Amino acid sequence: MLLNGKIAVIYGAGGAVGGAVARRFAADGARVFLVGRTLESLETVASDIRVAGGDAVTALVDALDRRSVERHADDVVTAVGRIDIAFNAIGLGDAQGAPLFEMHDDRFVLPILTAM
Repeated sequence: MLLNGKIAVIYGAGGAVGGAVARRFAADGARVFLVGRTLESLETVASDIRVAGGDAVTALVDALDRRSVERHADDVVTAVGRIDIAFNAIGLGDAQGAPLFEMHDDRFVLPILTAM
């Protein structure tokens, strides 16, 4: 397995993209730490991973709060010794489901500018 033994933290793991990444990482052998703001969606992803034989841990963390992210990362390192992969799949209130040509430029670049 490509990620066998790796430790991965996925921010926004309860969403469509983050959940898919988490499932794939786990299927490839990573131990995944699922981070988000909605426990129910995180637990759904974690359950899917566990049923498939993977290892998943969930945590409620606001990825827009630097101290919360740092505290969680410290907790992961304390628990397992390291973080090999950090994947950011958080949504930032960007326009979803709108045709690209109908989206105002400000809305299009918001996730990019916010993440910088």
